[in-house]
Amino acid sequence: MTAFIALPATAGIGRLALIAAIIGPAQSVAGWLIAGAMWPGYDPMTQTISDLAADDSPVKWVQSSFFILGGTLSLLGAWQARALALPGRIVIFVAGLTTYGLTIFATPTQATSSLWHRVFAIITFVLMSAWPLFSIRRDRSRPWVIRPAGGITATLVFTVASVAFLSVWTDPAQPLVGLWERAIAVGQVAYLSFVILVVWRSERTLAETI
Repeated sequence: MTAFIALPATAGIGRLALIAAIIGPAQSVAGWLIAGAMWPGYDPMTQTISDLAADDSPVKWVQSSFFILGGTLSLLGAWQARALALPGRIVIFVAGLTTYGLTIFATPTQATSSLWHRVFAIITFVLMSAWPLFSIRRDRSRPWVIRPAGGITATLVFTVASVAFLSVWTDPAQPLVGLWERAIAVGQVAYLSFVILVVWRSERTLAETI
């Protein structure tokens, strides 16, 4: 806890949002690394993260636990990242809930798919692409990451990337679906953490100069 004590909250970024931002990207990667390492023969390049949490997976509960943790961190970030515009925080909050949904409605086997899992997964990817647009603040004193140019640019980049991934995900002949999914999923989580930390640092710097 010492490291977190050294990161005091600001008016716009609460302590729990800071903790979520620090833990978020690491736990996102750690989940599929640990679960994948425990499953001999699992190929992270051609198999999705969802395969690790499928009903017939030998590491189902390992990966599912990390999914739940990730969803919970999204809820905490949405709650305490008050510097983001309220619509953006709502989008992030719902993304946390849909992460629970894709975990609960896991794919039955490695060879089959689940309609509800796909629905929740697609919604999660869409929401995690759209939150920067809905989080925009027009006040010129705000950091660039939550100003219109930053929010619009990030949303466009993630939207294009997510659409590209979803087209790969639905193509059985695509050999690198696992790689694509990891790149997009980790990128989305890392960017949310980046924004929270940039805003926190900006507010701290402003407070120190007053």
